[in-house]
Amino acid sequence: MTTKRMGLSGKPETAAEMAARFDDLHPPYNEMMAMTESNRCLYCYDAPCTTACPTSIDIPAFIRKISTGNPNGAAKTILEENILGGTCARVCPTETLCEQACVCNELEGGPVPIGRLQRYAVDHFMEADKPHPFGRKPSSGKTVAVVGAGPAGLACAHRLAMLGHDAVVFEAKAKAGGLNEYGLAAYKMTNDFAQKEVDFLLEIGGITIQYEQRLGDNLLLADLSRDYDAVFIGIGLGDVNDLGLEGEDKDGIHSAIDFIEEIRQAPDKRDVAVGDNVIVIGGGNTAIDAAVQAKRLGAGEVTLVYRRGAEQMGATDFEQDLAKLNDVIVRYWSMPSGIKGNGKVESMVFEKAELDGGKLMGTGETYEVKADMVLKAVGQKLLPSGLDGIELNRGKLVLDEKFQTTMGGVFAGGDAVASGEDLTVQAVEDGKQAAHAIDQYLSGM
Repeated sequence: MTTKRMGLSGKPETAAEMAARFDDLHPPYNEMMAMTESNRCLYCYDAPCTTACPTSIDIPAFIRKISTGNPNGAAKTILEENILGGTCARVCPTETLCEQACVCNELEGGPVPIGRLQRYAVDHFMEADKPHPFGRKPSSGKTVAVVGAGPAGLACAHRLAMLGHDAVVFEAKAKAGGLNEYGLAAYKMTNDFAQKEVDFLLEIGGITIQYEQRLGDNLLLADLSRDYDAVFIGIGLGDVNDLGLEGEDKDGIHSAIDFIEEIRQAPDKRDVAVGDNVIVIGGGNTAIDAAVQAKRLGAGEVTLVYRRGAEQMGATDFEQDLAKLNDVIVRYWSMPSGIKGNGKVESMVFEKAELDGGKLMGTGETYEVKADMVLKAVGQKLLPSGLDGIELNRGKLVLDEKFQTTMGGVFAGGDAVASGEDLTVQAVEDGKQAAHAIDQYLSGM
């Protein structure tokens, strides 16, 4: 997957100019493009791409349906396993999952563009305004409380509804979607797609969402356990790791997640404040999203600083290339060691780093980077508020093999548990599998 260099010079003067900078990163395929690419698939038996997909979508099956002119059938195949297949088609690191496993990597032309074909099929179905593709089993009379309307919670609620149970979703924010709505770069989720996908998901019926209900605040786990037949926790990671430096509370130092959320929710992105000299600290996709968007907002110089090398970055090769194509300066092997400024950040000091016997060590050599804005993207952590009685291990919820926490009748999934990589597609799979586990639990009540 490739993208072109974005010509950036200063802050856009009009809303149209700003909107162009945040236009769709990967324009969707038309029918001819989808047919051409789908015909490259070899339709492997026991396909490695399906094995590599965390939600186990039958990838050859849906691609074959596209190639035979049946995109709506393709969408149903996708959505059977991943009800948030539209978002995942946009943001999944396919180059490290299904497309990396594609046997066509060994052939001229490279892997089949599975992600973009998936988007074509799901978008086609949603734009056709077809009835919801899945019905519900007869009502069980059971109701499950789902805490968090992010990918894990929504996937769990939808599968519970399919299985005949009712789900009441409690969401801390004013909108559903979780990171799909608040935490992904605006150029990845254009045209309010996250909310369109939520509306589509809710069409199955049996799901209600209550907003501004925060666990540990106006929502108590003990009450949910008492009032509902089971509980699912899909709260994600709501807190951001600190740098641990003196002066970290200076003006101009922010969470990259908060910055991305502000951009996503701004009606006019020209209203989002951005520095002239921005430093982003981190090596994951969130750091890349923050850095690229800062540049597109009109920052003069954006420097992304990571403590290790390019090979160790959590961000994919594509994301790293995207940063460079957007004129983001990337500095490797650099650890933050100081913050300068009188009340407001003016610069940061970094110590050069190296590996010594496999351990990251500072070399003692330092350098300084001017900054009037610093964005922290050094990982997120679980907010333990409201989780009394549930065992944690290394900051994650402890689960058994049936997705149940150490509190009976309380299940969990998504980024708050240690099920795998912190990816939207993994959260969807967690929610889906937890719903089946809850169904078994309820059948034994």
